[in-house]
Amino acid sequence: MKTTLVVFDGVQALDVAGPLDVFTEANLLLPKKDHYQITLVGERPDSVICSSGIEFKVHCDYPNFHGESDLLLVAGGPRLPEYRPDPAFSSWLHEEAQHTARFGAVCNGVFLLGHAGLLADREVTTHWDHAARLARQFPDLNVRPDKIFVRDGNLFTCGGVTAGIDLCLALVAEDWGRELALKIAKRLIVYIRRDGGQSQYSPYLAVGPDEDSLVAKVLKYVTDHIGDALTIEGIADAVGVSRRTFSRAFAKHAQVTPAVFVEQVRIDFARKLLEETDVPLKTVAFRCGFHNATQMRMIFSRQLDITPRLYRERFRAEDAPKLPAGPRGKMPRPLPDTARH
Repeated sequence: MKTTLVVFDGVQALDVAGPLDVFTEANLLLPKKDHYQITLVGERPDSVICSSGIEFKVHCDYPNFHGESDLLLVAGGPRLPEYRPDPAFSSWLHEEAQHTARFGAVCNGVFLLGHAGLLADREVTTHWDHAARLARQFPDLNVRPDKIFVRDGNLFTCGGVTAGIDLCLALVAEDWGRELALKIAKRLIVYIRRDGGQSQYSPYLAVGPDEDSLVAKVLKYVTDHIGDALTIEGIADAVGVSRRTFSRAFAKHAQVTPAVFVEQVRIDFARKLLEETDVPLKTVAFRCGFHNATQMRMIFSRQLDITPRLYRERFRAEDAPKLPAGPRGKMPRPLPDTARH
C-alpha cells in the first residue's frame, strides 16, 4: 500500500514519527506483499528540520514526486496556522489528493489541505488550540474541535500531535481489521481508542483578556457564586443588563447561551477539584453547584465524553498541591487561569 507523508521544515516530529511507527509495526505483522510502502516527500530534497531540531531524511521533494498514493497524509507543525504555502505546493497537493484513494492530515496539517482547496463543505478536526482559527480561516468547513479524529468520506483528519497515532491505528483497522490494530496498539503501549475527546486536554472555557466585557463580567459573577442556583434573570441583574438584551448580547459575544456558559464554568471548577483535591465526587458536585453527583456525571460525560471518576484517575497529579475544598460557593479563586484550565 503506497503511503505518502508530506513533511516540511518546522514539522512536529511526533506528527511524523507517530504515523511512521504505526505503519512500521503493521509491516512487521503483515506479509511483505501487503506492506505500507512509505515515502517522505519534502519541500526540498535531502532532509527537513523538525521544530525540535531533529532531522528527517526525505525520499524526494514534491516537484519531483511522480508516484501514485493509496494514502496521502500531511504532517503538522507549530508554524502552520500562520503559514502561507507556495501556490505551486498547494497546486501539487490538490492534484495529488484528487488521485489518491484516501488523504488527510495529522494535527494542524489540515491548514495545508485548506489552502489547497481540498476541504470545502467537509467535516474535519485539528489540534484543539487551532480549531477556532481553522474555522475562521476556512468558514466553509465543519470543524469538530473535540474529536480525536474525524472521517469524512475519503478525508481523514485528527487532533493534536499524538492523535496521529489514533488516526493511523484507525486506518490500519480499516485496512486489515481491528485485531491487527489492537496488536499494534499493545506493542506501542497506547489505547486503540482513547476515551473522551480533546476537550479533556484543553482549556475548555476560554475568555479574552478584556475585563470590562460582558462575558468577563458574567464569568466573574458566576465564579463568585458557583455554588448557587443561578438564573438568567439573576445574572442579567448582577451585570446591569436587561433580561432580553442580556441573552442576545451574551450569545453574540460568547458564542454560547448563558445557560451553556454557566454549565461550562461549573465543569471547569469540577475539573480543577478533580485534578487537585481528593474530595469525594458528591462533594465536588456540591461545591460546583450541581444538584448531585449524578447530574455532574451526566453533564461532565456529555461535555467531555469522559466520566468524572475516570478524569480524576487520568489527570490527578500525585504531587500537585491540594486545594482546600472550602464551603459551597467559596472555592479558591485562581481565575482567570481556572477559566482556561
